[in-house]
Amino acid sequence: MEKNPNTTSALQEIPPPSPSAETRGRGGRANEIRATLQEEIESGRLPPGASLDERALAARFDVSRTPVREALQQLAARDLVRIAPRQGVTVGRLSIGQVRAIMETVGELESLCAKLAARRIDDDMRRALDDALQRCQEAAVQGSPAEYGVANNQFHEVIYGGSRNAYLAELIRNARRQIQRYRTKDFQTKAEISKSLQEHLKVARAIQEGDEAQAAQSMAQHVPSGSTGFSEFLARLPESFFESDSHDR
Repeated sequence: MEKNPNTTSALQEIPPPSPSAETRGRGGRANEIRATLQEEIESGRLPPGASLDERALAARFDVSRTPVREALQQLAARDLVRIAPRQGVTVGRLSIGQVRAIMETVGELESLCAKLAARRIDDDMRRALDDALQRCQEAAVQGSPAEYGVANNQFHEVIYGGSRNAYLAELIRNARRQIQRYRTKDFQTKAEISKSLQEHLKVARAIQEGDEAQAAQSMAQHVPSGSTGFSEFLARLPESFFESDSHDR
């Protein structure tokens, strides 16, 4: 039988089927739920070990359980939640050994960042550090612990930028995101805030003077690592936050 060329042409013009609006909507809602829960986990509002109930989350976000389940699977892929058969879903916990390893890494990377910032210091960077110190001082005197925490993060971000090493800066940010849910007890007292502020001053002055060795040393003393300040850090956290070290092996 001879083919009708007009029919063939018409078939070629038919676009392939696209995902339904329902599928796109469900995927979008899953991403929104994942982003919200991820922020709450990383900020510590959902603490390590906290139980996550699909039905309660579906009611909270006013969705079916399908996008909630998809969001939880995305979080599990990021090691932020743990999905265990017959045990439900919980916020992911790290062992003390894992926390120590991450904090050691962050301490070394932050020291390197300060060293590079001192090596590459310029007038713009000096002014940026002075501005960051001013924000920290204002938050220490007039603000809440949460406001000082924000100013502290901004101070460190200035140093990341001053290192002029975007790869190093992103390594630090990623590591800090993993550990942030264990840092919610930082800056709870005026004494802790005052200590942090004085350490910021030492770090900033060393960088501004271009003293690489002193900048690295001052930052190492400022950032709690697997040895310096680690015992005090652990003492502020409940044992329930930590997974058994047997999971490391």
